[in-house]
Amino acid sequence: MNSNSGNLLLLTGDEIDALLRNRDGDVLEAVKLAYQAHSRGNTIMPPNSYLRFPNKEKERIIAKPAYLGEDFEVAGIKWIASFPGNLAQNLERASATLILNSIETGHPVAILESSIISAKRTAASAALAAQYLWHQDTVSTVGLVGCGLINFETLRFLLTVYPTIENVVLCDLSWERAEQFQDKVLELNPALKVKFSPSFGELSEQSPIISLATTAINPHINSLDNCCENAVILHVSLRDFVPEVILAADNVADDIEQVCSNNTSLHLTEQQIGNRDFIRCTLGDILNGENSPRNPQKPVSIFNPFGLGILDMAVAKLTENLAREEKCGTIIPGFLPKSWLER
Repeated sequence: MNSNSGNLLLLTGDEIDALLRNRDGDVLEAVKLAYQAHSRGNTIMPPNSYLRFPNKEKERIIAKPAYLGEDFEVAGIKWIASFPGNLAQNLERASATLILNSIETGHPVAILESSIISAKRTAASAALAAQYLWHQDTVSTVGLVGCGLINFETLRFLLTVYPTIENVVLCDLSWERAEQFQDKVLELNPALKVKFSPSFGELSEQSPIISLATTAINPHINSLDNCCENAVILHVSLRDFVPEVILAADNVADDIEQVCSNNTSLHLTEQQIGNRDFIRCTLGDILNGENSPRNPQKPVSIFNPFGLGILDMAVAKLTENLAREEKCGTIIPGFLPKSWLER
């Protein structure tokens, strides 16, 4: 489609789900390339804009604009809402819309439902970090703190990276949610053995790779004492650890400037000690061979991903390409108006 034609591709969530099914390897590769481009300075990400509401502490809508160069040459914006209270109404916590724009004209070329893209890029980034930070080629047990969509997708991508996984340890404040999660896990692989743990401390004794995807807004974990040797923690929710825990670990981020904001655990740590020296490098630096995967002086590695808009652009571009190849979605003709000279 000519980006100057004024036509627009519209993709619904169910269409995106079908397009990305069984394409975890492609999503992982897109995320990896985006991180590498970011590390080389071939991206632009203005600060995210947060819309918050009176008397609502957890609810927010975030605007994430981004440009991603190199193999992608794409720009756009994701508008993502997080309303944890939706869960009590049997609604999804997150909803999102993404707009892709032409680099040549600036015209919008596609609108995509983006909660699926957002979940998959988040999960893929966590699994990619585990693949590079974990010091062995195999792992048999993983732990998941928070039994929602993000950790379900994270498990899916971890199984892609580590097909040797046999055991999954779950921890959640809601027993009902944990049981529902178990059912979904067994849909992924009926051979998996699922266990429940009442606390992070107990879970960390059993799981060398741990993913935290909670809705916590204040730190609630104050020790890594029970962690397995050389454990890798995927700190997706970003607000689970007190500064003392962060300082005791080998910290890798996706973007140091962005992750030190919005009262994340790393932001609180920076405020406490007055610098960011406790963050060793970014994942992109490791992927590009500019830094080593681990600091052997630290017993635990923590990946702290803020969630970069460039990852949404990478997976959205992959999805758009698949949709055009497979003639999926709805073309809205003449979305843009005629020139004002013709009106």
